[in-house]
Amino acid sequence: MITEIVTFKLPVGISREEVVARFRASASRWRDNPDLIRKNYLYDAATGTGGGVYLWRDRASAERWHGAEFRRKIAETYGAEPEFRYFETPIVVDAAAYAIAEAAE
Repeated sequence: MITEIVTFKLPVGISREEVVARFRASASRWRDNPDLIRKNYLYDAATGTGGGVYLWRDRASAERWHGAEFRRKIAETYGAEPEFRYFETPIVVDAAAYAIAEAAE
């Protein structure tokens, strides 16, 4: 599994309500993504940063879904280019489901 952290600057003066509305508009698309395990949306009003933390089956999936089209959409929607960081994720603890998952080697 791969954890991908995507961040981008938000437009100056955008309200939390508008950011959440934009996030909400994309949520069902991510829910229906066959390669995505989980997505957490990120919002930091103090730094004007938005983004997401994605848990993917593999890095190839992350890169496929976050290619040129995704980058263009983020730039159009928020006015900034996204930044990406990737981390191997060997173990995931899901406290709500009382489960622990380990990635295959």
